[in-house]
Amino acid sequence: MPAHDPKADLTLLRDAALAAGDIARRHFGNGPKTWDKGDGQGPVTEADLEIDTMLRDSLRAARPAYGWLSEETADGPERLDTDTVFIIDPIDGTRAFIEGSRSFSHSLAIVRCGVPIAAAVHLPMLDRMYLAHQGGGATLNGAAIGPTGRAALAGATVLGAKSNFDNDRWTGGTPPVEQCFRSSLAYRLALVAGGRFDAMITLRMAWEWDIAAGALLVAEAGGRIASQRGATLRFNNSHPQLDGVVAGSPAIAEALLDRLI
Repeated sequence: MPAHDPKADLTLLRDAALAAGDIARRHFGNGPKTWDKGDGQGPVTEADLEIDTMLRDSLRAARPAYGWLSEETADGPERLDTDTVFIIDPIDGTRAFIEGSRSFSHSLAIVRCGVPIAAAVHLPMLDRMYLAHQGGGATLNGAAIGPTGRAALAGATVLGAKSNFDNDRWTGGTPPVEQCFRSSLAYRLALVAGGRFDAMITLRMAWEWDIAAGALLVAEAGGRIASQRGATLRFNNSHPQLDGVVAGSPAIAEALLDRLI
């Protein structure tokens, strides 16, 4: 296999995401053991931890030279010494998973030199597999996807938590958009990449594992994605957080960025 083959890496992520879905389905609705991670980090379940262990063991066995960053694995400096790293969220939307919502996802990405090159976002309870690799476009269950192409901001559908639409965050007040919500950031990005919504925003610091896979989906689908300041997103930072995210159909993303304070 050639070094850093995005297609081969994508096949690896797809198969791993399917295996993660098998574990999630086994626990879903069966009252999995749950703990609070403390320090405002939210809950974690035995399903998160089982999936994390399976992914870490299988993916690192397949690509031992790649670094590892996951929400459910203690972080260390070793990943900063590698040019290629797995960035993983075993279950994005753990609260939704606990509450019985089917919209949680598995978010898997491979990042090289700060840029995602392969990504899988899998929603096992909805039978949706979003895939992308660098230069290869983005797909949902094998069919090519793209953003809405909407140009007018007024009436655009924008995914985001309610607080993101507070008047004091925007020049001239909250933009005239239809406010929508989904619990998983990875799923929000996938929905935008697939043209189900015009844009998504998160105006707080965002963990890399919530964003890396979805960022490649949006980019390869032909959308626009940036930090809330309009900067290009870079991954595998020493502190793995990003300064918010705006993504969407190019014209809508730019219009939102122009209005942010």
